[in-house]
Amino acid sequence: MGTPPASQKAFSNLGADVNAFFPSAITIHKGDKIKFAPVGFHSLDIPKKGDIPLPLAVPSGRTIANDLDPAGNPYWFNGQPELAFPPALLPPNLKWGKTLRFSGKANVRSGLPLGDNLPPVTVKFIKTGTFTYFCNVHPGMKAKVHVVAKTAKAPSRKSVSKAVKKQASADLRTAKALQNPTVSGDTVQVGNSGKGGVEIYSFFPSTKSVPVGTTLTFAMSARTFDIHTATTGPGDPENDPNSFLGKLSASIQGPPPFDQAAVYPSDSPTAAPASLTPTLHGNGFWNTGIMDRSAATPLPPSGQVTIGAPGTYTFYCLIHPFMKAVITAS
Repeated sequence: MGTPPASQKAFSNLGADVNAFFPSAITIHKGDKIKFAPVGFHSLDIPKKGDIPLPLAVPSGRTIANDLDPAGNPYWFNGQPELAFPPALLPPNLKWGKTLRFSGKANVRSGLPLGDNLPPVTVKFIKTGTFTYFCNVHPGMKAKVHVVAKTAKAPSRKSVSKAVKKQASADLRTAKALQNPTVSGDTVQVGNSGKGGVEIYSFFPSTKSVPVGTTLTFAMSARTFDIHTATTGPGDPENDPNSFLGKLSASIQGPPPFDQAAVYPSDSPTAAPASLTPTLHGNGFWNTGIMDRSAATPLPPSGQVTIGAPGTYTFYCLIHPFMKAVITAS
């Protein structure tokens, strides 16, 4: 579940990772078991017949109220549903280290990979057929298992290992080809992606000079399975966890609840783009909110902001805070 450990250094050198199951398809006998080992922040969701995987964020049942920005003014999203991780993906529902059975009649879920060095979740498939499994964290990350009768042919472990190496090699070639995307106009692309769940974790361009009055569009790449934000304000979320942005980032990556200012756009998506100045929301805060490219979620694929004053603005992804873009306006 994620880039195989033997290939991680090669991908890391390219600023890349792969949101995929390795292998992307596997054939086993009825009664066989598969160990699903998390490499990175991935989960397992095998829906029962007619069901779909759980999304990463769902309404908690509460309504946002009295959520104020640093200037003391109510955010636009007061009155909207509070978003949270689904309870089924949280303790006490985590299944890491356990052996589960899948018959097609009930969902099998690992829950979120909360913690380090988690043991695999093992699934015994007791019904023949073809089943699709998913990652709850990365929309579009999926693979198939073909469960055949015990008397049918199935690939050997050696051939499965060979398929994993072949998949990783193809993904590495894709990552190399994604290093320098063409991004035109006043768009900043948040990440770059290719087939198979390959993702480059960078803003493109990472530095840009614009005149005051420019409206920038921060957009997810077309084939991404990942989620990102483009966020600016006081602090460095990677190196200063106690800063304003550091705390917002921690609220997404740490245990619930979310800070809703990290999840929702900082300004109403139905209004004209906000004018970004050092005093927006009292401290220069602006956020796209969480973005993705999945049609199955209500999250937007892009966000816009107008540069309203000269200066240098650093934008981060709150989910992957090592990603940043520096915009200089004059």
